[in-house]
Amino acid sequence: MPRTMNEREKIRKFRELDDAFAEALRELDGGPSRSEQVSVDQKDSDFKDRLQHLMQEYALSQRCVHKMLSTLMEYKKIF
Repeated sequence: MPRTMNEREKIRKFRELDDAFAEALRELDGGPSRSEQVSVDQKDSDFKDRLQHLMQEYALSQRCVHKMLSTLMEYKKIF
């Protein structure tokens, strides 16, 4: 039986997703060196795992997340 989340939990999970996106974007801006690549690969894997978990928890499809990101980029909320 799926457990229902209260609003506080939903906000916390959404902040985690937002933080993960922000971190990924910061990493893209920096362009890691070869020595940093292992760390970046691990962070990338962690980000993907967290994103998949949140997508499952909120029942979001890849299409829905893509549309959300495209909209944010269109309105220059993320770069």
